[in-house]
Amino acid sequence: MTLSREGAGVATAPAPVAQAGPSVRPRRRSPSADGYWPVLFILPLFAGVALFYLWPLAQSAYYSFTQWGAFGGTTWIGLDNYFRLFSDPGVLRSILNTVIYTAILLLGIPLAVIFAALLNRPGLKFAMVYRTCFFLPYVAMPTAISMVWRIIYNQDYGVLNSALRVVGIEGPAWVSTEWFALIAVSIMGLWMSIGFNMIILSAGLKAIPTELYEATSLDGAGRWRQFVSITTPLLTPSIFFLSVMTLISGFQLFDLIYALLGPTNPVIPKTQSLVFMFYNAAFLTNDKGYASAIAMFVLVIIAVCTFLQFRLQRRWVHYVD
Repeated sequence: MTLSREGAGVATAPAPVAQAGPSVRPRRRSPSADGYWPVLFILPLFAGVALFYLWPLAQSAYYSFTQWGAFGGTTWIGLDNYFRLFSDPGVLRSILNTVIYTAILLLGIPLAVIFAALLNRPGLKFAMVYRTCFFLPYVAMPTAISMVWRIIYNQDYGVLNSALRVVGIEGPAWVSTEWFALIAVSIMGLWMSIGFNMIILSAGLKAIPTELYEATSLDGAGRWRQFVSITTPLLTPSIFFLSVMTLISGFQLFDLIYALLGPTNPVIPKTQSLVFMFYNAAFLTNDKGYASAIAMFVLVIIAVCTFLQFRLQRRWVHYVD
């Protein structure tokens, strides 16, 4: 190694430069391989939807244009089932019963708003216990609940009629009188659904910023003004969701009528819903073509009502930015 002096410094010979090895390029994944994995993960979901929803829907749509023989086999009859549907006087009564039941269920949403607001007060003791008590009817079996309500509605020793006799009113036969039977079913459905509505609304209440209540308190607003000006408008997304779900479940009313009134009750022809009418046609009279036409009619009603709800929600639903 050679050393040389330049002025006051000492310079050394430059160090040897290391030779660069072969460059390693990162392995690239093909775009097609990246696209396969999401499809594989959602394939079971699509398979389930196609098998249990789309295929039965297509079958019902086809069967609605056919007539079933007594020993099997189908005959294409075109729109005859739909002409029969719109000329059947029992269909209009079933539609009216379904609309009344659904309207009573929708009236339960404001009640659930009030109960949810009361149970959401800060410092309330045993709030979780109260919510659980309200929610239990929703998860209980309709058959078991119907047995309890049959005792409540009993004309002779029922709790409801006994309470009416105390004030001098003779109670009716709730489950064997035409209009009272429909009201009895509606009250039971309202009682079962209010717990689920409260849970959804309680979640909506938790999402409202507390700063809004603090600001209005400084401005002198009381609890009622806060409820009207803050709580109710900001709960409209939850109320909209519940209104859609309630309408769909209301038009699918079947189990409560079957469990509370029974299929042999004399008032069934006057209190049956559209889905109960479908059950009679499909399983009691084996008229599956006509039953499929009823099912498609219910599907169209639900689809139209849901579409209108989504169109109208722009006018009254307020979302928090």
